[in-house]
Formats: sequence, structure tokens, C-alpha cells
Amino acid sequence: MQEINIIKFIKKSFTNKDFVSALLTSFFTILLVLIIGVSVVWHYRGNIFSYFAKEYLKESQTANNDTKNATEKIIEKQSIFSQDSLVIDAVKKTNPAVVSIIISQEVPKYETYVDPNQQTNPFGDMFPGFDFNFNVPQLRQNGTEKKDIGGGSGFFVSSNGLIVTNKHVVDQKNAEYTVFTNDGKKHPATVVARDPILDIALIKIEGTGFPYLSLGDSDTLQVGQSVIAIGNALGEFRNTVSVGVVSGLARSITAGDSSGNSEVLDHVIQTDAAINPGNSGGPLLDLSGNVIGVDVAIAQGSQNVGFALPINSVKSAIESVKATGKIVRPYLGLRYVAINAEMKDKNNLTVDYGVLVKAGTNANELAVIPGSPADKAGIVENDIILEVDGVKLDDKTSLASIIRGKSVGQTISLKILHKGAEKTVPVTLEVAKDN
Repeated sequence: MQEINIIKFIKKSFTNKDFVSALLTSFFTILLVLIIGVSVVWHYRGNIFSYFAKEYLKESQTANNDTKNATEKIIEKQSIFSQDSLVIDAVKKTNPAVVSIIISQEVPKYETYVDPNQQTNPFGDMFPGFDFNFNVPQLRQNGTEKKDIGGGSGFFVSSNGLIVTNKHVVDQKNAEYTVFTNDGKKHPATVVARDPILDIALIKIEGTGFPYLSLGDSDTLQVGQSVIAIGNALGEFRNTVSVGVVSGLARSITAGDSSGNSEVLDHVIQTDAAINPGNSGGPLLDLSGNVIGVDVAIAQGSQNVGFALPINSVKSAIESVKATGKIVRPYLGLRYVAINAEMKDKNNLTVDYGVLVKAGTNANELAVIPGSPADKAGIVENDIILEVDGVKLDDKTSLASIIRGKSVGQTISLKILHKGAEKTVPVTLEVAKDN
């Protein structure tokens, strides 16, 4: 019944002229609006396409940047994690081979006492008639006692207990040296050899089966390379680990000790890895755990400026001790200062390179050691050595580094400026004496 009514309504509506007219008008109006809209869009199609293309590119770039940033963060985290792992692995591998060295010595033991037979009046004759005599305590030696007077570090280079350290750590010949291994055990140590040229010494403890370190190649080091220092920091904190980078190469420094002695060390490695007093003699390692240097000095008053002897200059001393039981080094037997442009200008020299043969600051430091190879060759103070075997001595090549690379008994050729005239002098290198 309801369906019949709806059909009747539709028929009645379409038979109504007003309804049909309104329907057609609405249809054509909508069609016209559509045509106008399409025309406008078609006319501005370039601008519209460009707009949507830019928006798409922006979204794509944003997505790419987000992906790139996320990737960079992942890589950075992986890199940090990777370096941490390398450091941890290197320390685990090398720590057992690093030792602490304690220096002990018999020192005078003093006591206070009062001598009743030596009463004194501190006021003298200022108050006559008054007795102001006092028993003044005095000091006297009452035997000796053994005390720890210093400390340093070292590392095994063989399984039979041979240890590398600095010469200045074990330079007191009347002292006793005790080595503490990483397991807490202590061993009496004997000094096998002190290097007459470098600040290096080798000591030994009894025993076998000690873990020892592998020696790397210091000639391949690069500035910025990560390094690890391990040592007896401040003579108190054994096997302290610090991490840094190689800050500089081929540095020349003047190193001094607590006794007022000093020496010039050339071609040393500079690092910002914390090297504290007590680290002397400890290893400087690469991330593979290979020794690339021997910690030797710090710059006083600085923040993280430490120095290490390159291991390549130490290898010959180690091999010499293993083969002969002593360090055999060639030497010239002279003291000198390097010449540069500033020194040339201030002293009216004719060259800005080479080394000037010159005495040290105190009377015992002669320019040319009597009886030395340099003395036998006729070299005298104020001579300037320009070249060794045709190699120019400049800021990149030092005299000491060249001589270290030569052999005992080898004859070298020196180009010398003597009283303004150049001449070539042959010199036969001899064994340096252990001082």
C-alpha cells in the first residue's frame, strides 16, 4: 500500500511542470559550475602541479633527512660502542703485563734528645744574675730505616721476567726495587741495563710464564689516533687506565727529574691521555694492544700534555739486552743545540739548519767528551754539523735519531762548518758507556 503511494507521488511530480523546470535548472547550474571549475584548474594547472610537487619534495626530503639523521645516530652509537669495545678488549689483554715499581732506600733515622751538659741561656747576658738556662732538644741520627721513596711503572717484554721502564725510575744505584704484578704479588727486581742514550732501562724479576706485550710500529702513528696509557698513577693507583689520542709527533722536549737533572728528548710522541707522576715507564698502547710508546714525561702546569718515547727507538735496546745482557749503543760523544731561523738571526750564523756543538749549562757538561769518537775526529766546540751521510739535519731529522739508527763500529760521514769553511769528516762510532 505504501509502495503504491510512492509511485503515485513520483508520477505526479514528473507530470508537474514546475518541478521539472526546477530540476533541469539545478542540473544545468551544477554543470556550469563544474565546467568553470575545470576551466580554472586547467588554466592554472602548471602552478597547481608545481605547488603539489614542491610539497611532495619537501615531505620526501624531510623523510630522507629523518632517515639520514637516524642512520647517522645509529652509526655514531655503533662507532662509540665499537671504540669502547676495542679499549676494553685491549685493556683486558694488556693489563696483566703492566707492573708497578716501588723504590725503597735506607734513609737516616733521627730522634730528639736532651743533653743536660749543654744547657743554654737564650737571653745571653741581657739579664745578669738570673739563671735562664734551658735544656734545648736536639736531633741525632739513630741508625737507618728502609722507606719507600718513589715509584714508577713498567711492562714485561718477555715471559722470563724482563721489564722495560724509564732510566730515571731506576737510576739510584743504592736503592732497592720491588715489582708488583697485576695479581698483587711482589717480586724483588734487579737492574739489568740502563740506556746511556735514551731514558730507558731494563730490569728483571725471577720466574717464568709472565704475560708480555707485543711491540707495535711507532713509525705508522698518525695524529688523532686513539691510544691507551696504563701505569702506576701518582705512585699509588696501580694499573690506572687513561684513554686519549696522539696529539703530536716528533716533538723535542727537555725533561727534568726531582733531582734537578735534565735531558733533551727528541722525536717523542705527544698525547692527551692522562700521564701522571708514577706513569713513567708504563706502556702507551694502540687499540690493538700493541706498545707504540713508553711513557716518559709530562708538561708541568699543563692539562693533559704527556710524552712517550716511540717504541721503534727502544726496540734495539730490548733486543740488545736479550742477546748480550746489556745495551749496546753507538755514540758520537758531543753536546749540541739545534739551529733554526731564530737562532741564526740572533747569533749571526750563516745557516738556519744543522746543530751547533756547544757545552752544557754546568762546568761538567763539556761540548766534546775527551777520547770520544767526535774528539778523535777533531770536532771542536762551535763547529756546526750540517749533514750525516748526506742527510740534512733540520726540524724533521735530528742528529740523535740518525745516530740511533747506526751500528757500533760503523764509519759515518759528517759535513761540518768549521770557522766558516765546509769540510767532510769521517767518524767511527763507538760503544756508549753506561752512565
